[in-house]
Amino acid sequence: MKPRQTRPKLVQAIMDAFRMPDLRRRILLTFAMLVAFRFIAHVPLPGVNVATLKTMFSSNALLGMLDMFSGGALKNFSIVAMGVYPYITSTIIIQLMQPVIPALQRMSTEGEAGQDKVNRISHLLMIPLAALSGWGEIVLMQHNGVIAPTGALGMVTMIMCLIAGTVFLVWLGELITEYGIGNGISIIIFAGIVCGYPSMLGDLGLAWDTNKFGVTLFAIILLASLVFIILFNEAHRRIPVQYARTSFRGGRMYRQTGGTHIPLKVNAAGMIPIIFSMSLVIFPGMIAQFFMNPATSSPNFWNAIYNVFNPNTSLPLGVVYWILFFFLTILASFFYTMVIFQQQDLPGTLQKQGGFIPGIRPGKNTESYLNNVINRITLAGSLFLGIVAVIPFIAKFTTNIQTVQLSSVGLIIVVGVVLDTMNQMEAQLTMRRYEGFIK
Repeated sequence: MKPRQTRPKLVQAIMDAFRMPDLRRRILLTFAMLVAFRFIAHVPLPGVNVATLKTMFSSNALLGMLDMFSGGALKNFSIVAMGVYPYITSTIIIQLMQPVIPALQRMSTEGEAGQDKVNRISHLLMIPLAALSGWGEIVLMQHNGVIAPTGALGMVTMIMCLIAGTVFLVWLGELITEYGIGNGISIIIFAGIVCGYPSMLGDLGLAWDTNKFGVTLFAIILLASLVFIILFNEAHRRIPVQYARTSFRGGRMYRQTGGTHIPLKVNAAGMIPIIFSMSLVIFPGMIAQFFMNPATSSPNFWNAIYNVFNPNTSLPLGVVYWILFFFLTILASFFYTMVIFQQQDLPGTLQKQGGFIPGIRPGKNTESYLNNVINRITLAGSLFLGIVAVIPFIAKFTTNIQTVQLSSVGLIIVVGVVLDTMNQMEAQLTMRRYEGFIK
């Protein structure tokens, strides 16, 4: 009798997922939405000079970084050139304004109905943010000769097309969240980033002939960064919690306690601090592009500003950008994490549910204890994000590879989305009594 042939666990889990009609439908719908996104990313706005656009991107490092997050849509200047970032920006703004605006704070505590209202406000704020971003991109393209100057009607038409592209992507993302697998907005961003990786591998292949040591070191840094990000993304501190329960048996009252724990993530803020700090660091350079002199003429003040806030500027001036990026990421991580935990109100929630931390009195003592723990683990998480933020600088100047731009934000997003999607698939398979991806 032949021994039973065993398949690798990942392959078996994928086969099990496709055996279930509802899960198979979710996976196929997610792929269909991503295919639609990639088709639209190659539909350019009318009047774009493709040759001039290509030249502009080859000489502008800041636009190259922004293009990676749009999945090449910005390099084509397509109708989805802005991606979903106006929606991400509006969501961050609304979240940060909740402690300041009492009405928003009340909505966030009203359960699902309140969250729907907050989400609706984020959608409404996305429209003016997308219009402002679209106008800035169009003016920049006109300034560089990519788009011919147009009248007010032409400008309004192009801005409306860019707004429609962003709204369409957000709609696709919400369809994926509701009917597909994973967080739709994150998966849209993930797809845009991953689509740029084949060209990056091609550039590394071209560099292999002239710089074998540099390419090998680049690959080692990339793999070490992925392991580092995965470890810190999954790392958390478990806070033991006891819940007191009262029951009546035979006319007598019995008090029982049950134990569980609160997992406090070391990197509770995710990739938001890096995105926020990167936006602040590149903003002066983006503004400088509107006023600086061309490369053929003598530089002015704005040329100096552009060089300071350009990640590809050579040493020693180029280190200014990365130092600012490092410290802003740490500050943003602390600030955003504190806002999140303040909104969650863990001490108040524990007290309402009859829970307590062993050895810690409820109320102020529990609040002080949790704040101390959160401050300590946030210090580790913020340093982790700061180090990840400057990994491209380390990779570039240790390997001497100038043609490949390694993105720290892209790595964090890719790892986070893959882990989140795998966890959701694991939950779906386990719920149906199948063995999942993770043992």
